[in-house]
Amino acid sequence: MPDPGTEQDCLFCRIVSGEIPTSIVASNASAIAFPDIAPQAPLHVLVVPRRHAPDVAALAAEAPTVLADLVALAREVAETEADGQFRLIFNTGARSGQSVFHVHAHVLGNADLGWTPA
Repeated sequence: MPDPGTEQDCLFCRIVSGEIPTSIVASNASAIAFPDIAPQAPLHVLVVPRRHAPDVAALAAEAPTVLADLVALAREVAETEADGQFRLIFNTGARSGQSVFHVHAHVLGNADLGWTPA
């Protein structure tokens, strides 16, 4: 029987459960971090909560402590991999660029990042 905090057909739930293997960059009790398969910067890591929530707003409403743990893990990745300098991005909704509807943060770093929001 699946964990009630997961969605059976969710790509990131399957990665969190170990069904789909990946290289884990870092983890804590609430989240895991792994490399993006299509990096947009020298450092591009996804930080994903272990529990399923469709987007960052839903996670903030349902489990604010999990969101805080996710951000703490993003900071840990940036401290280790990018001297603490990073951009943290959450896309919410298809028009904003969200393609996997399990909340995830993009940690970008190790470059002089310009500002191109659209």
